[in-house]
Amino acid sequence: MELDPLFISRLQFAFVVSFHAIFPVFTIGLASYIAVLETLALRTKNPHWEKLATFWTKIFAVVFGMGVVSGLVMAFQFGTNWSNFSYTASNFLGPILAYEVVTAFFLEAAFLGVLLFGRTKVPPGLHLLSAYMVAIGTFISSFWILSANSWMQTPAGVEMRDGMIHVTSWLQAIFNPSFPYRFAHMALASFLTGGFVVAGVSALYILRGHAVETASKALKMTVALLAVIAPLQLFVGDAHGLNTLEHQPAKVAAMEGAWDTESGLPLLLFAIPDQEAQENHFEIGIPKLASLILTHDLDGTVQGLKSFPVAEQPPVFPVFWSFRVMVGIGILMIVASLWGAWLTWRGKLLQSRGYLRLLTFMIPAPFIAVLAGWFVTEIGRQPYLIYGMMTASEAITPSLQGWMALVTLIGYIAVYAVVFTAGIHFLRKLINHGITEQIQVVSDTGRPKRPLSAADPQPGSAPSFFNA
Repeated sequence: MELDPLFISRLQFAFVVSFHAIFPVFTIGLASYIAVLETLALRTKNPHWEKLATFWTKIFAVVFGMGVVSGLVMAFQFGTNWSNFSYTASNFLGPILAYEVVTAFFLEAAFLGVLLFGRTKVPPGLHLLSAYMVAIGTFISSFWILSANSWMQTPAGVEMRDGMIHVTSWLQAIFNPSFPYRFAHMALASFLTGGFVVAGVSALYILRGHAVETASKALKMTVALLAVIAPLQLFVGDAHGLNTLEHQPAKVAAMEGAWDTESGLPLLLFAIPDQEAQENHFEIGIPKLASLILTHDLDGTVQGLKSFPVAEQPPVFPVFWSFRVMVGIGILMIVASLWGAWLTWRGKLLQSRGYLRLLTFMIPAPFIAVLAGWFVTEIGRQPYLIYGMMTASEAITPSLQGWMALVTLIGYIAVYAVVFTAGIHFLRKLINHGITEQIQVVSDTGRPKRPLSAADPQPGSAPSFFNA
């Protein structure tokens, strides 16, 4: 059996992007949270804020490192698996990716060292500045990456000449039609991801009776943030969907499982799309609701997949169900955040053990939602790599053979398994170690020894729960 290099290359890139995406979406939100904690610590001199800032900076450093390692591979794949695409789009993507490295990655890398090791070595104001620079760097990085990805979804400001993309307007290309919606949607997703992780870990500490006062401060401020961000994401997502309907109607038709163009389209809660038969099986839906959401009119007309050539239809089954996973988790996050706000208003947040347990189970939820959203975005764009301009089959490296792509895919899976296992191991150790206060110990010679934490065994004391 001959291996299809196109299919394996798409599978390989999907694996790499899916693995990588979960790290930036967390670090973007967490970096901003750390900047807020550092600001509160400097202004109030409250040790609880400093403990939280120190703890979450360690978590950030591990996740940031995992993101860097996993992200490097994507750049290599552009040359090895998608050389035609790299050549064709080089006039736009080359400068954009270079801007990301120069303006964002160097900024993050330089100030992250100050943030991690400079608390007692640089003036407090400079240490606070480093936190803000790291947070700003994460947003600058996401700006350029999302601009490039959005341009591939809704290309603008360019023209094709002699098989090459030529930029006619950098402003239109960078701020292409879908970019503002994608950037806002991803920014809120990052805050939601960071917020639910912080809330879940804080709830875990409260349930275990560890650093309760410090964890309570983190939980209350995070629940307040989530109660605003989660519902707001619903409205931003709706605006993003309307923009997608305008520029990528085939993707929206796949999301809704709509085969025929019709007025009063129902919102399908359940269906099994059958692309070969061009129909759905076992449909369960709410009449006219999809038309109301997409057109703001109960009898609005929505274009169906049958109006597009079969070769230009995206794979419907994964797009249809990924969209429902994303929306379902989004609704769950809204309910959880509003429930938390209500408990806070009633003064029962810390006493509601059921809600605290729910928050610990919600830690992976935003990561799953982000992955589902990326599946909708990327699979829904198929068969195009640059929408309407270049298909995936045109973009692949001509000389690439199936076995080559398979070998590298297996290699990536093996390496990423090691990276992920090591990263999770260190994160687990940091979380189990808990939120502790650093104590400087001086030796008999007057030189400082390694920093000890309050969780380390002291003379005449038993090991702490998290060190056991």
